[in-house]
Amino acid sequence: MFTADALIDTVQTGKKTFVNTFVQNEAVKQSMISFIDAQAEYTKKAAKVGIDTATTVTQEMVKTAQEAMKFDYAKFGEGIMKAYQATTAKK
Repeated sequence: MFTADALIDTVQTGKKTFVNTFVQNEAVKQSMISFIDAQAEYTKKAAKVGIDTATTVTQEMVKTAQEAMKFDYAKFGEGIMKAYQATTAKK
């Protein structure tokens, strides 16, 4: 199954491979690898929060739609008609 972490790891591994292949200075290489690891950690956390937020919003939308479907429109219409008739009867 597709996960955001797998995609993030794939991209970051590509970056590390590029750095290991083309950067010759070991100090610079280690610094860049550390930066790539920090990017991966941050991006994974941001993706998780985004996915969790979208999931929560979707669940709440479903709950709201289900509650709206439980509403008894016939009973509501009867109440409106009674209120209308009571208003017109006073005139």
